[in-house]
Amino acid sequence: MDGCHAPIKFLSTITCPGRRPRFAIDLRWFRSPFLPSPVLDRPMRLNLTLSPNTDPVPFDHLHWLTGTLHKWLGPDNALHDGPSLYSLGWLSGGRGADGALQFPDGARWRLSFYEERAAKTVLEGLLHAPSVFAGMRVVEAQQQTPPSFSGGYRFAVDAPVLARRRREDGTREYLLYDDARADDALTRTLRGKMKAAGLDVDPDAVRVRFDRESSGAHTKLATLKKDGHEIKHRGSWCPVIVEGPPAAVRFAWAVGVGELTGSGFGAVK
Repeated sequence: MDGCHAPIKFLSTITCPGRRPRFAIDLRWFRSPFLPSPVLDRPMRLNLTLSPNTDPVPFDHLHWLTGTLHKWLGPDNALHDGPSLYSLGWLSGGRGADGALQFPDGARWRLSFYEERAAKTVLEGLLHAPSVFAGMRVVEAQQQTPPSFSGGYRFAVDAPVLARRRREDGTREYLLYDDARADDALTRTLRGKMKAAGLDVDPDAVRVRFDRESSGAHTKLATLKKDGHEIKHRGSWCPVIVEGPPAAVRFAWAVGVGELTGSGFGAVK
C-alpha cells in the first residue's frame, strides 16, 4: 500500500497574532510548571503551510530550502555535521509559468526528524522568523508522529531518491530506479545511518528497494548550490519499499532513504 499518514493528534492549537504562523502542536513541547517534560527522543514530522509567493520561485531552489531550515535551527545546531538524520521534502502545490514556479494557493512543505528535539528547535525558530523565500512565509505548522508500522512498508516519495556507487577510480556512478544495484546502495545508506543513530536493530534484517512495478516512475535532475558552485544530481522519483522491524521502518519515515536527505533528496511520505 502507498504511504499514508496516521491521523494527526493535537492536544491544543496555539494561534499567534498578527503575521506569525498558527501552530497545531502538542503543548508538552513547551516547558511549563503545570505540564510534564517533553519527550525528545522520538521521530517527528512538521507539516508546514506556506503563503502564496510574491516573487517567482526558480526551479533550482533547493539551496533556499536548506538555507531556510538551517536558519530556523540556528548556527550551532548539531545537524550541520555528521550524517543527515532528517529529511526535507520538496514544495508541493506549484506550477510552472514563465520559466519559474508559482504557488498562487500557497505551498506545503514537510520536514522530518529522527530526534524530536530538532523539530522543536525548528518550531521555535519559525515562530520568530516565519519568512521562507520569494515572499512566502509559514502560516501554519502541524506536528505529526509516525504511523504504527507493523513491518515492511511501501512509501511514496516527497523528493527524488539519490543512489550512487563509488567506482574504482573514485568517481561516483548514479544508480537509478531501473538498476537493481540501486537497492544495495539504498540499503547500505540506511544501515549506515541506523548505526550512526545507535538504533538497536539488526542491520541484516533491513532492506530498501525501489518499487519497479510502480507506474509513472521517472528520474529528476536537481541542482545543489554551495559556496558559488553548482552540482547536478540525478535521482529517481519512484516509490520505495523498506523491509525490516517496525523501528527501522519508522526510522526511514523520518530520515528518508538514499543520500543527501538533508539537502532535499530521499524524503518519503
